[in-house]
Amino acid sequence: MKTNKIDILLAGFGGQGIMMMGKLLAQAGLASRKNVTWMPSYGAEVRGGTAYSMTKISDKEIANPIVTAPDILVAMNEPSLVKYEGMLKPKGLLILNKSLINSKPKRKDLKVVSIPMTELASKLGSVRSANMVAVGVLLKRSKLFPVRIVTGALHEMLGGKEDIFLMNKKAIEKGYARA
Repeated sequence: MKTNKIDILLAGFGGQGIMMMGKLLAQAGLASRKNVTWMPSYGAEVRGGTAYSMTKISDKEIANPIVTAPDILVAMNEPSLVKYEGMLKPKGLLILNKSLINSKPKRKDLKVVSIPMTELASKLGSVRSANMVAVGVLLKRSKLFPVRIVTGALHEMLGGKEDIFLMNKKAIEKGYARA
């Protein structure tokens, strides 16, 4: 997306790596010398409950970390689509985890990408990397950052856990290729 500011809302079940996705995008923004905010929602969310993460990336200072009208929404499960679809800006990018979402979006004014992320991650060897498949899809469709910037930030975040890094890097690349 050719803009100097992008608001991203990531949502799914607790345990799907929603916080990791938001933090990774924020770290990639920092690596790209952008201003960023990352606001996770920990609250009552636990594994299996609803979780969300808000990330803002901008060329200018960011006054408020709250995302009220995202440019991009990644919905990793059905309840997240239902709850957050209405917030997305007109012509916004809606990325759906087709493995866990059976319904179609209600709005017709969105760019929708529906990929079976959990299924693809499972075929790669780890269902837990579905979040990184989503990151790959987001990168391809938004053109937010080059993949190498994000995988570099991921490598730094994982601090020496090479096997986990390699699995997640494969998942990002798979999502990017599939989008």
